[in-house]
Amino acid sequence: MEITAWMKIEEVVRRYPETIPVFSRYGFVCLDCGAAEFDSIERGVIVHGFDLDQVLRDLNATVAQRDLRD
Repeated sequence: MEITAWMKIEEVVRRYPETIPVFSRYGFVCLDCGAAEFDSIERGVIVHGFDLDQVLRDLNATVAQRDLRD
C-alpha cells in the first residue's frame, strides 16, 4: 500500500512504525497527540513547511525497504 497525502498521520505511524524517524526528521514531533489522529500528512506538511512530494517519497521509500526485507 502506498502512503498518500490524505492518510492520517496516526494511521501511517500505527501501520508503519518504521516511518517514525522520517516524521521526526521533518519536525512531526507530536505523533501520538490528538492532531496526529485527525491531521493528514498533507496538513502536517503545510504546518511544518516542507515539500509534500519529498516527504511522501521518504515515507514510501522507508516502507519499501521494509517490504524488501520481508
